[in-house]
Amino acid sequence: MSALTERFEKLLADGQDTAILRFSLGNAWLPQDPARAALHFARATELDPMYSAAWKMLGKARSAQNDTAGALHAYARGIEVADARGDIQAAREMRVFLKRLSTSQAPDPAH
Repeated sequence: MSALTERFEKLLADGQDTAILRFSLGNAWLPQDPARAALHFARATELDPMYSAAWKMLGKARSAQNDTAGALHAYARGIEVADARGDIQAAREMRVFLKRLSTSQAPDPAH
């Protein structure tokens, strides 16, 4: 665990449970522990359901765990949130990720 991650974890242990802190923890954990990161991103979306960046990163974390259904759900919800907020770039990125995942899940027509 990095010094930054330790500092974030201490803030959380001290009772500072905010969407931004959970988002930061998710980003800190994502490279080494996508499952742990997903828990933090999911909590960020619970604390602030309109946090489009947290939905996007939740999709990435779930995708990294090969949880395609979970990633598809996170991206779909994230697109709704981003559209509602006018967060055009986030919505565009999540549409690309959603399309890639959906395409990779399509049945092979040769079989």
